[in-house]
Amino acid sequence: MLGIGVVGAGGKMGRQVCLAVSGQSDMQLVALVDPRLAASVLSGVESLPDTDLSAVTVVEDIDQLAASHRAAKPCDVVVDFSVAQAAVRTMRWCADNDVHAVVGTSGLSEESLSEMSVAFSSSRANCIVAPNFAIGAVLMMRVGELLAPHMEGAEIVELHHDGKLDAPSGTAIASATRLAQVRAQRGLSPWPADRTTSEPIPGSRGAAGPGGVRLHSVRLPGLVAHQEIIFGAQGQSLSIRHDAYDRSSFMPGVLLAIRAVSQRGGLTVGLDGILGLDSPSPQSEAL
Repeated sequence: MLGIGVVGAGGKMGRQVCLAVSGQSDMQLVALVDPRLAASVLSGVESLPDTDLSAVTVVEDIDQLAASHRAAKPCDVVVDFSVAQAAVRTMRWCADNDVHAVVGTSGLSEESLSEMSVAFSSSRANCIVAPNFAIGAVLMMRVGELLAPHMEGAEIVELHHDGKLDAPSGTAIASATRLAQVRAQRGLSPWPADRTTSEPIPGSRGAAGPGGVRLHSVRLPGLVAHQEIIFGAQGQSLSIRHDAYDRSSFMPGVLLAIRAVSQRGGLTVGLDGILGLDSPSPQSEAL
């Protein structure tokens, strides 16, 4: 039975993780971490099925978990859906305390990921960080890699709820990075630079992401998480889109990562390896 702690348990994604974990026969929710929890259990988690919340440690800060982690049933895996700064602290704590980590928090910098790679390489614990735990979104990025060498340009539009604090999304940045990388692997030149010379309203063309891929962010009430990659070529276009209509769509990927993290070794970014999706190589045949 895996003991699971959830950091950011008071947030919408954190609550969804608690619900998903409580429904698994091989997992037990043992700790909730969130500054909004104070001394009480958050509203909306009291009625978790098959969960005795009197046996669940509830703390405001990850550092407060150390004593209870040793005294009560320990966390085998800590899942973090919080904010970037808190997620880095969570990963440091996990590496220092030999607790596996699964992180879905967006906005993590390359410097932070490099630091965590070093931290987990010297720890008995492992960490999986994914820009998106929706399996459909992972497949979208993989399909984008297959298309990138054959098209003459690409732009990404990502759409999220109006409460999302970072823009562009981690998924959009990861997607653009992978499109640029696969073209470089195939020995292809970067896509042509944007030819726009007049922008009466600055930012109208979005931001220039990795490989020059333009990234456009939409934030509106009613949305959850959506992304479209639009490819263009002479006389044609091709679009691939993923829509997450409910936060439960991320849970199969989270549960998959929880079960796999002990076998991954060090820091793993993305779910591709867990899903058996091999990255395209320079020798890949043309579509």
